[in-house]
Amino acid sequence: MDCLFCKIVKGSLPCDFIYEDDRVLAFNDITPQAPVHVLIIPKQHINSLITISDDDIDILVHIHRAVQVLVKQLKVDQLGFRLVVNTGTDGGQTVPHLHFHLLAGRNMQWPPG
Repeated sequence: MDCLFCKIVKGSLPCDFIYEDDRVLAFNDITPQAPVHVLIIPKQHINSLITISDDDIDILVHIHRAVQVLVKQLKVDQLGFRLVVNTGTDGGQTVPHLHFHLLAGRNMQWPPG
């Protein structure tokens, strides 16, 4: 598989993780859109939010638990943050591996882009 995030999980691409557990990795986005812009990915390859199988649906809860840890670690739990999942081409997904964008450190406007 030629997935960028799978290469990061396997260690064949260098990356400084800011969070890791048995199922999830988190690292800073290389093109940040906010002062805090972290990508949270499952270690298991899942193409997108809509391709999660019933057997793997618990990864969503696991990722949200990781977010709870990360926002405290990054000290953005009090002022707030935005959690985004881009899905498909029109949704802005550029890497076909499920990932969440944690954005914080500035006021998030609405509507987004």
